[in-house]
Amino acid sequence: MKVARFGPSIVFLRTAHAEAVKEALKEAFGVEEISTEEAIRKSSEFETVLFVTDEWQKETLPPKTGFLVKSHAPLVLSQIINRNLPIEKVHVESTLIFLRVPQKVDEALKLIAEKYGGDVMDIKTALDEGEANDTIIGITTKKLSSSIGPEEIEGAVLIRRNFLRVYRELSIDVPLLLLRLMPEWNELTIKIYDTERRYEENIERLMMVIEDLDLGFIVGEGWDWDYPRPFMRVPVYKLKLLTWEKPERVKFLLKGIEYAGYKRLCDIDVFLEGKKMHWTSLGKYDSKFDLAKAAREELEKHLSEDVLKRLKELDKKLVDKSKD
Repeated sequence: MKVARFGPSIVFLRTAHAEAVKEALKEAFGVEEISTEEAIRKSSEFETVLFVTDEWQKETLPPKTGFLVKSHAPLVLSQIINRNLPIEKVHVESTLIFLRVPQKVDEALKLIAEKYGGDVMDIKTALDEGEANDTIIGITTKKLSSSIGPEEIEGAVLIRRNFLRVYRELSIDVPLLLLRLMPEWNELTIKIYDTERRYEENIERLMMVIEDLDLGFIVGEGWDWDYPRPFMRVPVYKLKLLTWEKPERVKFLLKGIEYAGYKRLCDIDVFLEGKKMHWTSLGKYDSKFDLAKAAREELEKHLSEDVLKRLKELDKKLVDKSKD
């Protein structure tokens, strides 16, 4: 589970030749001018948002439109310099860090402000007031592996301190902050078994889903033995998951990778406090097939495009192997 990541680098290009610079950026990076909100929403960690503004402007106030370049700022700036564009000055925005919390957003904002000596405000105000040496921590409840727009940042803390110092402290403090916000976590044991011993593909499928959906922290994993019947011992791959998700939701989502249609690909058991969770506790479904179908539909709504594509490739590989 990822609970903290950087936002995009935000760079202001000051020029007396705004239109010429904009055309040059389009040509150099193959991008179009889009709204500021869209640029931030579509950006990922370490990508770059460029704003072209008048040369006299000093404040880092984001205009209504900008350019999103899918490269990190040093590479972007080196290309701009090497092309000798008519730019008078370059200013950079505060470093943006996203922090994901499960709940209690207001309490999280207060804790961070007190811990790092910052001021709580909305993200737009933070971007308007922050300068190059400042750090902005934006709080969201959305998973950090997905794109995050301004409307999904539920509050921000503007810290007038260098981001390197803030980030080093934050990376150490995050577990304690989360513990204060949510003292009771669920520890689940997940066991995966395949009668045809196709563990490589099945373990990859399991890990992909857990990581892409940010279901929790994997705190231990390895091989073990299970005893489905007396005197019968079978190998299983076991992992321990520390999560703030409801155990029923984790069990439900994992049910979506047990089957491909009516073809069973593996068995996945989930244990809470040593007790096995049964599929009948997940709702009123007529059969395991109906449950698996509903779970798969839910999975496909939330998995990223790349992970879903890879999952389907592995599903097909497992089905083909079972035909051999």
